Amino acid sequence: MNSYSLVFIIIIYLAVLFYIAFLAEKKRQSKWVNNPYVYTLSLAVYCSAWTYYGSVGIAANSGIHFLPIYIGPVIAAPLWIVLLRKIIRISKHHKISSIADFISLRYGNNRFLGALVTVICLFGTLPYISLQLKAVSETFEIISGDNSYISTVVIDDSTFYVALLLAIFAAFFGTQNTDASEKHKGIVATVALESILKLIFFLIIGTYITFYLFDGTSDIYEKISLSDNFKDLTTLGKVEDGFNWFFMIALSFMVVFLLPRQFQVTVLENNREKHLKKAIWLFPLYLLLFNSFVIFIAWAGKLTFGSTENAEYYTLLLPLEHGNTFLATLVFLGGFSAVISMVVVSTLALSTMVSNNLVIPYGFLDKFIKNQPERNSKYIKTIRRISIFTIIITAYFFYVLFSKALSLYSIGLISFVIISQLAPSFFIGLYWNRGSSKGAIIGMIVGFCIAIYTLVLPFTLEVYSGTDDFRQYGLLGIEALKPYALFGIDFLSPPSHAFFWSMTLNLFCYLTFSLLSKGNYRERNYAEMFVDSKNFTNLQDSALVWKGEAYVTDIKNVLARFLGEQRAARALRIFFTKYELSQDTQLADARLINFSEKLLTGSIGSASAKILIASVVKEEQISLVEVLKILEESKENIVSNKVLLEKSNELSQLTSRLKEANEELISKDRQKDEFLDTVAHELKTPITGIRAATEVIMDDEDMPKEIKAQFLKNILQDSDRLGRLINNILDFEKLETGGLLLDLQEQDIQRTIAKAISSISQIAAKKEVQIVNNNVHSFMLSYDEDRILQVLTNLLSNAIKFCEAKTGKIIVDYKLGNQLIEISVSDNGKGILEEDFLYIFDKFYQSQDQNTRKPEGSGLGLAITKQIVEKHNGKIWAKKDIKNGATLVFTIPFK
Repeated sequence: MNSYSLVFIIIIYLAVLFYIAFLAEKKRQSKWVNNPYVYTLSLAVYCSAWTYYGSVGIAANSGIHFLPIYIGPVIAAPLWIVLLRKIIRISKHHKISSIADFISLRYGNNRFLGALVTVICLFGTLPYISLQLKAVSETFEIISGDNSYISTVVIDDSTFYVALLLAIFAAFFGTQNTDASEKHKGIVATVALESILKLIFFLIIGTYITFYLFDGTSDIYEKISLSDNFKDLTTLGKVEDGFNWFFMIALSFMVVFLLPRQFQVTVLENNREKHLKKAIWLFPLYLLLFNSFVIFIAWAGKLTFGSTENAEYYTLLLPLEHGNTFLATLVFLGGFSAVISMVVVSTLALSTMVSNNLVIPYGFLDKFIKNQPERNSKYIKTIRRISIFTIIITAYFFYVLFSKALSLYSIGLISFVIISQLAPSFFIGLYWNRGSSKGAIIGMIVGFCIAIYTLVLPFTLEVYSGTDDFRQYGLLGIEALKPYALFGIDFLSPPSHAFFWSMTLNLFCYLTFSLLSKGNYRERNYAEMFVDSKNFTNLQDSALVWKGEAYVTDIKNVLARFLGEQRAARALRIFFTKYELSQDTQLADARLINFSEKLLTGSIGSASAKILIASVVKEEQISLVEVLKILEESKENIVSNKVLLEKSNELSQLTSRLKEANEELISKDRQKDEFLDTVAHELKTPITGIRAATEVIMDDEDMPKEIKAQFLKNILQDSDRLGRLINNILDFEKLETGGLLLDLQEQDIQRTIAKAISSISQIAAKKEVQIVNNNVHSFMLSYDEDRILQVLTNLLSNAIKFCEAKTGKIIVDYKLGNQLIEISVSDNGKGILEEDFLYIFDKFYQSQDQNTRKPEGSGLGLAITKQIVEKHNGKIWAKKDIKNGATLVFTIPFK
C-alpha cells in the first residue's frame, strides 16, 4: 500500500477517535459511557502492541512461554472484589490522582517518596512507550512496503509525527480539568472502542490464517510437530523453566495493579464498585480470546517463512504474502489501536504524576501561593501538557537510540521489572501498619538499582561499546557480579533473574527498615487509615489526627488560590453544614485540615497539598503513643457507634412491629364490636318478629285462618333464621377450637355442586340471577359433603348478594390439577375492592362497599368457609386482576 494512503487512513482513524472522545465527554452521564462493559474493555489497555505483535514473536521462538504474562492477570482478577475494591475506596475517599499519590499518602504524604515513585514509573514506562512507537514504525514500513529508506533526521521520520499526534490527543482530552481525580470519559470511551477493534481484527486475522491459509488447528499442529524443536515449543522441559514461569506469573500479577495506565483505568476511572463484578470474569475472557490464535499464527508463520525473523509481525506478513492487503490494513489498524490506547493513558497518568509529584512540589509551590486562581489553573494544565509532550518525545528518542536493537518482548519485560519495584510498599502497605516510608524508599531504591544493573545496563553498554564484556565477565571482571548470573544464579532468564534479585532485596530492605524505624505520627495515622480503611472511612474527615492552631480564614485563602473564591466558599459552607458548625467558625480543627488537603490533592497532589496547608497552620508534634491512643479511641467509637446503630435499628423494627400489632388489635376490636352489634341486631330482628306475630295472634282470637297462617309462617321463617345464625356461631367456635370432625366419604363433586345450586336457586330466582354449572362431568373424591355444601352455599350466597338484579350471572366450574381439584365460583357483580383482598376471609370482616345500607350477615360466612376448606387440607383465595365481578377459588386434594 502507498505510504500516503496509509497516512490518510491513520489521520481519518484518529479523527474518528477524536469525535468519539468528544461525544463521550459531551454525554458523560449517558449509560453508553457509564456501564460495566465500557469499564471492563478499558482494562484491556493492558493488551498493548506487545500483546498484539510481541506475543506472536515469543510464541514462534519459545512456544507456550508467552503465556505467563497473561496467567498473572487472570489469577489477579478474582481478587479484585477484595483487593481492588479496597484500593478504589481509599482512592475515592482521599481524592487520589495517581499511583504516586496513593503510595505517598500511605506513608504520611511523604514528598520524596511520591517523587521516587514518579521517577520509577517514568523509567518503567518510557521504554514501554518506545515499544509502541517501534511497533508503529516497523508495521508502517511493512505494510507500505517502504523499508529501503532509513530516515536520518527527526523531521523526516513518520514515527515522530505519529508520536506528536498521540501527544496532541492525550493533551487535549487528558487536561480538561485541573483536578486530576476527575473522570476522563472521552479517553475511557475511546480505549473501550479500541479494545473491541483490536480484538475483532486479531480474531479475524487468526481465523484467516488458521482456517483459510491452513486447514484448521489440527493441520498446523501436525505440520509443526515435524519440526526439530517441537518439544521445546510445547513443554516446560526443565525445572528452570518452571522457575521462569513462576517469576513471570508473579511479575504480571503485580504489574496489572501497578502499571500507571492500569491504575488509571482500574482505580481512578472507576465509577461504581459493582462494575468489578462484571470485570472479574469478562477481563480474563477477553485475554483468553486474544490469545486463542497466538500459537497457531506463530506456527503458521514459521511454517510459511521457514525462519523466525520478523516473527513479531507474522500477522501482517502472512496476509501480505498471499496478496491480501485489506486484511493486512485491518491488522495494522488493530495494532495502531493497541498503541494509541496504551500511549494516551500512560502519558495521561505520567503527566499527572510529573506535575503533582515532581514539578509542583519541587519548584512551583511558592509561585502558586502568590498567583490568582485562574492563573494557577492555567499553569497546572500547561505543566501537564508540557509533561505529555516531553514524555512522548523522550520515549521517541529512547526508541531511536535503543529500541531498534531490542525485541518488543524484551522491552516490555524491562518495563515490567522496573514497575514491579513498587510492589512491596504498595501491597504490604495495605495490610501492615508497621510499613514505614524509610523502608519503602530504601527498598525501592535498592530494587530499582538492581533492576537497572541486571537488565538495562548490559544492553546499554553493549549498544555503546559494541562488546558484551560486561555481560560476560561482570563489573570489574568479578564473576559473582555478572548481570545475568548474579552471585552464581545462572539458570534463570534475564527478566526472571532481574525480577528475583531486585524483588528479594527490595522486600528485605522494606521489611527490615520498617521494623527498625517507627516513622512519624502522621505516617502511622495514614497507615491505620489504609490498613483499617473500612472503619476509618466511616469517620471520614475525623480520621486524621492533628493538633495545633489554625484559622479558617487562612485555609480559605489557600483554597481560593486553586479553587477560586466561589468554589472555596461553597466547599467550606458544605463542610460547616455537614458537621453542624457555625458558618462564622474561626478556628479550624483536624477535620477541616483533612478536608482542605483532600480538596487540593486532585489539583496538585497529596504531598503539595500537605505542604500548602502546613504553611498556614501551626502544627504541634504528637507522640506516636498519643496517635495510637487517639486512633484506638476512634476505632472503639466506630465499634460503639456500630453497636448503637444496630440496637437502634432493632428497636425501630420492634417499634414498627408493635405498632402494626396494635393497629391490627384495634382493627380486630372494631370488627368484634361490629360483629356483636350485627349479631345483636340479627338476633333481635327475628325475636322481635316472632314476639309481634305471637302477640297479634293471641290478641285477635277471631283472626281469619289465612292471615293467621301467614303470621305462623313468618314465625317459622324467623325461627329458621335464628337457628341458622346460632348454628353459624357454633360452627365457627368448633372450627376455631378444632372440635369439628369431618365425615369423609367418596362423593361425586358434580352431584354436590348441583345440590348447592338447587338449594340456593329460589333466592337467585327472586333476584333473577342466572347460575350456570359449567362442568357436567362426574369426579369422585373423598370429602365431607355437608361441609362442602356449606362452602358452596356460602360462596353462591355471596355472589348473589353482590350481583345486580336481572343481569346477574354466576358460573360454577371445576378443573383437575396436580393431585387436587380446583373449584371456582365467578360472578359479574361489583367485584372485590383492592383493600378487601387481604381481609375477606377474616372473622367478623365485612366489605364496606356492600350494596345495602347496613352490612348483611354476621361476617362469619367466608371465615367458616376458609376453616372448612383448610380442614380438608385445601386452600381458598380470591383471584386478582379480574376485570368484571369476582372469582373465588378453593381446592380439595385427592390421592
